[in-house]
Amino acid sequence: MRILVLGGTLFVGRAIVEDALRTGAEVTLFGRGRTGAGLFPGVPRLIGDRETGDYGALRDGRWDAVVDVSGYVPRHVGQAMDALGDRAGRYLFVSSHAVYQQMGVGPGSTEDTPRRPPVRHTEELREDTYGPLKVACEDDVVARYGARATLVRPGRVAGPHDAQGAFTYWVRRAARGGRVALPADPGQPVQVIDSRDLARLVVQLLVDARPGAFHAVGPDEPTTLGGLIETCARVAGTEAEIVPVPPEGRPPVFPLVRTERTEWPTQQRSRARARAAGLPATPLEVTAADVLAWDRGCGEPPLEAGYSPEEERALLARYDGAVLDG
Repeated sequence: MRILVLGGTLFVGRAIVEDALRTGAEVTLFGRGRTGAGLFPGVPRLIGDRETGDYGALRDGRWDAVVDVSGYVPRHVGQAMDALGDRAGRYLFVSSHAVYQQMGVGPGSTEDTPRRPPVRHTEELREDTYGPLKVACEDDVVARYGARATLVRPGRVAGPHDAQGAFTYWVRRAARGGRVALPADPGQPVQVIDSRDLARLVVQLLVDARPGAFHAVGPDEPTTLGGLIETCARVAGTEAEIVPVPPEGRPPVFPLVRTERTEWPTQQRSRARARAAGLPATPLEVTAADVLAWDRGCGEPPLEAGYSPEEERALLARYDGAVLDG
């Protein structure tokens, strides 16, 4: 199978390319060539820029399938499809759970859950536009490719090489052990998908030429945020005491935390359709162990999310004082 990957040198794209190569596929990468220069020696690289609309490198060649990892706005997707013309067999678009409406969604929601209205008047990626822009991208892919369109909607992705660091934060924090400040309910459900499971699903969908939309969610067994932290501590060989602290003053976006209880069902989506299509189920312990080893091997670079050790110590001290005063 000849696969063109739009992106492919960062986190999710990297995992997809690795899995495709493992299966013997002929992979071609398209991107700006600014990241991962040492990755995948021998894999052809076509240089272009989606922001400027530079798709000249795609004027030649044919592929059995295209995997679009780096399309965030309709212009990206539309220009890529225009450049490819009829020289691509299937178009697989990596979307997001942000496409869904949140109100009225219960546990076990499927890929048929109502989506948010599409947005096309802006290319500014914000909390209120990211999902609707992805909806517009999905619509354009389906309109152009029909039964040759496949949509994969990942939840929170975890694994080695994760630059965003939401899962890495808790792996690293649990590995330090001790009292862990959690500005949320430990019972909050959490769904994280191992990047390698996501990649396996993507490649299998291409091999089987499956159309439609698929959730990429995990782990296989339901877990909570508190359970995730305890799993990470167990893998690291430490003991962690979870200390729920008031949410006041926490950053507006905190790793894996859903602010409102009404958001909890968004972390309880059905994986049935994807599992039937070949989605694996890497145990959470394995994902945590691999992220811990990767993070330590990288020297534990600074994370933008969560509390710094100093902030957490100060918060716990203030919280203890408030409890004693009470």
